Amino acid sequence: MLNWIWLALVVIGVVLGGLFGRLGGEEGVVESAFAMAKTAVFGIVLPLTGFWMMWLGFMRLAEKAGLIDLLAKFLAPLMRLLFPDVPREHPAMGAMIMNMSANILGLGNSATPFGLKAMEHLETLNPQKGTATNAMCTFLAINTSSVTLIPATAIGLLSINGIANPYAIVGTAIGATLCSTMVAILAVKFFEKLPFFRVRENENAVVDEAEKSNNKKAKVKMTPIRIGLAIAMVVVIAVIGWFEFRPAHREAVLETFGIAGLVEPTGGDHSTADEPAAASVAEPTTDPVAEVVPEWRKVINAISIIAIPFVFLFFTGYAALKKVPVYEEFVEGAKDGWAVAIRVMPFLVGMLVALGIFRASGALDLMGRALSPILKPLGFDTELLPMALIRPLSGGGSQGVLVEILANPEISETIKYTAATMFGSTETTFYVLAVYFGSVAIRKTRHALAAGLLADLAGVIAAVTICRLVFGA
Repeated sequence: MLNWIWLALVVIGVVLGGLFGRLGGEEGVVESAFAMAKTAVFGIVLPLTGFWMMWLGFMRLAEKAGLIDLLAKFLAPLMRLLFPDVPREHPAMGAMIMNMSANILGLGNSATPFGLKAMEHLETLNPQKGTATNAMCTFLAINTSSVTLIPATAIGLLSINGIANPYAIVGTAIGATLCSTMVAILAVKFFEKLPFFRVRENENAVVDEAEKSNNKKAKVKMTPIRIGLAIAMVVVIAVIGWFEFRPAHREAVLETFGIAGLVEPTGGDHSTADEPAAASVAEPTTDPVAEVVPEWRKVINAISIIAIPFVFLFFTGYAALKKVPVYEEFVEGAKDGWAVAIRVMPFLVGMLVALGIFRASGALDLMGRALSPILKPLGFDTELLPMALIRPLSGGGSQGVLVEILANPEISETIKYTAATMFGSTETTFYVLAVYFGSVAIRKTRHALAAGLLADLAGVIAAVTICRLVFGA
């Protein structure tokens, strides 16, 4: 299916670009194609290579220490329901769980290396190389619609554009992603049974051998001392999280030990200048609603702050307790980051070039004009249409659209919250498919794209509906 979509993007883009005189010029089809090719390599792949190396290094520590096996066993019932073709103790289970967990916590690019590792493991179970398995399609459908607790990028953009209460979209994003995830799961399970998407060969052909090989893995052994130290690490992180939730308690502890003020904190809960603090004291009644921060929002904020430090400390500490040579294994895992970048680069260049041609030709503008009379009576504001159309195609493009919406003083805050919710609760489906399938050279993607786009549509509809209910029309 991607072959036909890619062909359509290029052909339609070139034809419309020629028709409207948009082939040349700084924003024309040709320049857009060149710019997107450059962006794919120098703006996306190379900058992300460092992230991939870092997270694949930590993931190798988790694998060697047995953490991923433990996590996979804990979530085995749910994962077996979603992925019946994957053996219970196969490494793909743990990698998929890590990817989903990172997406749920809103860690963004940090989730990608786990997903790429999962695809690598799933490919070992693939009896028909080059064709996506049911497990791969299900994984990517869930990945592109994953429930998100903390849409960090969207919240950050709201904050820097001066939108009041940027964390207000946490609840709306959770609601929208719950809807999109349910639709993704139902759609991918329905599509895989259709004759058009069905694979003739039996996907379980190699599962039995994989099951046998995984049964030979050594069991994770932990002595009471190691268990105690592992619990201690969790307690330390929990205390740190509590300090983020209750900064006053942290200050009290520092005062008790006489070390307050030795190191200047960088967290957002501490004022770095006297003027804002003075202003808040001088005018306590200006906006009493804004001064009250709900407890649930404090909890979410604390979790978002400590999530990655928890991974750093717990993965490294636990691996050390298991007598894993942490630095050596981290480096070995990080080496995979460069190999992933090399594999992904051609697929991403191809997809982004096609999207750049399509967008520069004016095709998206035409789609917006055509759909506007239909969507307006349904309560879908036309200002949101560019976000709905561009989000599945381009992460950078959709972020630019969101910035334009947030910076426009004529657009209501309800629409701005809705646009941020849409951005935080949907995914760049074409990018995800290009990167993940490209990493294992999958050419026939079967029903993954259809399920992903259907989930995106559900997420957009849910975002608009929920935000109208929460923030008003």
